[in-house]
Amino acid sequence: MPKPHRDAPGAPVAAATDPVAALGRRIRHTRTLHGLTLKSVAGTVGCSESMLSKIECGLASPSLTMLHRIAQALQTNVAELTTLAEPAFGPVLRPSQRPVVQLVAGSRREAGIRLERLIPPQRGQLLQGDIHILEPGAQTSGSIHHQGEELGFVLEGQLQLTLGDETHELQAGDSFYFSSDRPHRYRNPGTTVTRVIWVNTPPTF
Repeated sequence: MPKPHRDAPGAPVAAATDPVAALGRRIRHTRTLHGLTLKSVAGTVGCSESMLSKIECGLASPSLTMLHRIAQALQTNVAELTTLAEPAFGPVLRPSQRPVVQLVAGSRREAGIRLERLIPPQRGQLLQGDIHILEPGAQTSGSIHHQGEELGFVLEGQLQLTLGDETHELQAGDSFYFSSDRPHRYRNPGTTVTRVIWVNTPPTF
């Protein structure tokens, strides 16, 4: 989850800097824009109304998997819910200009995942590219699946990538590709930081 940057169109800019509270406001605002009830979104996500209400009020933090399901239910993506400012965008992005997203996570292990944006999120774009940075032991809390395609290249460290019932052990220099409708999750099983170039279309994170 990044520091507050951009709010949804028409949404008031949040004065508070608490990322959990800011995320909750964005979810509630997006839900109301679509005219959706807590009950309908919770049913799609697979959680209770009370849990979704706590998330919207900033009293609970969703796991990355749940956040992805919430984004799908709201017909958006994680980037739209977590990026709060319109970044300067051009054909070239220097290392110092790339936003780094610290995920708000439901567990300590998931909190060890950061996304360095190679392409700042923009409405309507078809491609998303990030460097996924995983601290030792960091992992996603569960599998996700959606429409699209994904490819990646391990820059450094180790990556354990699970696609459905298959688990693959990757090292620096290895690449991967898969259809996003296959349930997928990943973790860093090593003792050093793992960095992975990860590209997917359409944007999901």
